[in-house]
Amino acid sequence: MRILLVEDDRRLAENVAAQLRAAGFAVDVVTGGRQALVEAAVFPYDVIVLDLQLPDLDGVEVCRALRARGAPARILMATARDGVEDRIAGLETGADDYLVKPYSTRELIARIRALLRRPAEPLPATLEVGGLALDTAAREARRGDRRIPLTAKEFAVLEYLMRNAGRVVTREQISDHAWDANYDPLSNVIDVYIARLRRKVDGPGEAPLIETVRGAGYRLAAPATGRVA
Repeated sequence: MRILLVEDDRRLAENVAAQLRAAGFAVDVVTGGRQALVEAAVFPYDVIVLDLQLPDLDGVEVCRALRARGAPARILMATARDGVEDRIAGLETGADDYLVKPYSTRELIARIRALLRRPAEPLPATLEVGGLALDTAAREARRGDRRIPLTAKEFAVLEYLMRNAGRVVTREQISDHAWDANYDPLSNVIDVYIARLRRKVDGPGEAPLIETVRGAGYRLAAPATGRVA
């Protein structure tokens, strides 16, 4: 996997790049926003680690420009700015994640790996599987004519299952999508949410859609008489 590290502190950049390479990534380093845009236009990066405070173009401007031209790379903003408004600005311009400095390189690597497990291509806003429909823009779920009330976390878990319809997804993959770094992998919280979704998604007389694949994880699939849309 190829990473572009955009960091104007050369000493920090060299240290982070060395550790990323030791973790098995191919890493290119640039110290300015304009140079980052040039490199990203030439090479198909999987992840761009983007500092917010750069000497020429602000990281938000770089992120906005990358998204405007359809760059598919996952973008992780890394900055000393820890204000809520700074985070919102970065995420609203297209960043996929936000990491506050000073950070542990181990955490950076973990977040990069989590981003790499997410699809980079644009995905449909409306998902349909076996009569179950999820409108990700309106944040609504329906099965047939029945509206399904969901909490924010239930919605996130169901959306991930539906975007991967027909495939087995592990608890780790679900946690990467729906939980932050504080998630405890030893807890049974994902099983609890799956149980809640089953009670809501599968109404009386309706064929079950969420399957447990023993020893592997979960799968959302259309009933035998239906199809995955």
